[in-house]
Amino acid sequence: MPDSDRGGEGALNRKVKLDAIDRRILRNLRDEGRITNVELARRAGISAPPCLRRVRALESAGYIKGYHAELEAEQLGYEVAFHALVGLDSQSDAVLTEFERVVADWPEVRRCDMIRGGGDFMLRFVARNTAHENELTTRLTGVLHVSTVQTFQVIRSSKYASGVPVDDPAD
Repeated sequence: MPDSDRGGEGALNRKVKLDAIDRRILRNLRDEGRITNVELARRAGISAPPCLRRVRALESAGYIKGYHAELEAEQLGYEVAFHALVGLDSQSDAVLTEFERVVADWPEVRRCDMIRGGGDFMLRFVARNTAHENELTTRLTGVLHVSTVQTFQVIRSSKYASGVPVDDPAD
């Protein structure tokens, strides 16, 4: 899509066909969300105004959900990370939705995924210490319809990659 067609109201809710420049923009924003538009444009190989139009079009088309800062958990007092494999006593839509609603309000739950095979949900938690981890696990086992909870404390993480790969179709 030509640069002149990428910005403004016409781009809202319209699917953007990604080209190599869009993919470079997405990779750079995924890896460094605070990059300036001027630097982003330089890395993408275009000037700043069309770069900004492309970013806005990518946002409007839903390729970019938002921007955030990566926070250091231990600096903020969260020394423990753990996963919880949760089984429910029913898989009715009402029970699944209610469970998701309940844990969505817990700030220590950093991710909640409905899964297939071996359980119903996999949650990722952060906790201040092991006593806090135990409190959270006890609280989780007390949630209505929770029948099993198995926890896995993270010893170390050797890789954390945000977002998803931005593949180039030519690769």
